[in-house]
Amino acid sequence: MSGKLYVGLDVGGTAIKAGVCSEDGKLLHTFEGPTENEKGSDRVMANMAQYARTVVEQMSASWDDVEGVGLGVPGFLDIQNGVLLTSPNLVLRNAPLKSYLSEQLGKPVLINNDANVAALGEAWGGAGRGVSDCVMYTLGTGVGGGIIIGGRIVVGFNAMAGELGHIAIVPDLEAIQCGCGKKGCLETVSSATGIIRMAKDAVARGDLAPLAGLDTITAKDVFDAAKAGNETAARIVQRAAHYLGKSMALVSVVVNPQRFIIGGGVAKAGEYLFEQIREAYFKHALEAASKGVEIVPAELGNNAGVVGAAGLILRS
Repeated sequence: MSGKLYVGLDVGGTAIKAGVCSEDGKLLHTFEGPTENEKGSDRVMANMAQYARTVVEQMSASWDDVEGVGLGVPGFLDIQNGVLLTSPNLVLRNAPLKSYLSEQLGKPVLINNDANVAALGEAWGGAGRGVSDCVMYTLGTGVGGGIIIGGRIVVGFNAMAGELGHIAIVPDLEAIQCGCGKKGCLETVSSATGIIRMAKDAVARGDLAPLAGLDTITAKDVFDAAKAGNETAARIVQRAAHYLGKSMALVSVVVNPQRFIIGGGVAKAGEYLFEQIREAYFKHALEAASKGVEIVPAELGNNAGVVGAAGLILRS
């Protein structure tokens, strides 16, 4: 096989996904293996190295063609030194991932936060392709994010840039406490967790009858009820979209991206949600900062992390 190759590892608590990308961000091959947290940190790190080699071997490529290896890791990182300090999903503590994998694989290694890496994946090989400045929101259990300026991840002084879910945007009189300890974060209203919380409150008040009989309420249930014409469900969705769009308006006058990309499970609600986000964004955004700006769905799904990890070698 001709051409340079870039290996990415998307490290999770139960599985590690490895992928090989070409220079233009095309995902060529993937492999997934167990993290094996229960077997300790040495095994987890050894698995990272093994899976990186395995994914290249499976596509019958030469390891000599690999330019480097990138990792997307959940947790708090010392990015400059390539150390994973702590992670809620991994047994690793103060793990020198960069130096260990560089020694094991004989290639340059870079690490970054999993949300940043997913944003880079979309920017390099997905919905942000061809755009140098974009911001990604990931709407799932929480609200994650990543900022790409000039084709590169914005990390910040303490590696906290792109924590979009913790923009304090909900007014004090409406605000509730977020998992981060602060009040009024975007995550409290625009994540799946926030949407479900608002729906449960409505059910308790007797205002959301279609969901009252469900043992478990999901964000999809709320969207389905809203699309079917339930006014209470529609107001919950409108509130989530309103604060998302308003937060984007704030971001626009800080980094002025050309494109906002929205991924995660909540984004599967489709145009019903996106139309409301766009309406809120253009209502609140400064005209000069929002002219020509697009708000689009992510394209890579579960592959965004592995593509972005591979892209660290070219885009860091």
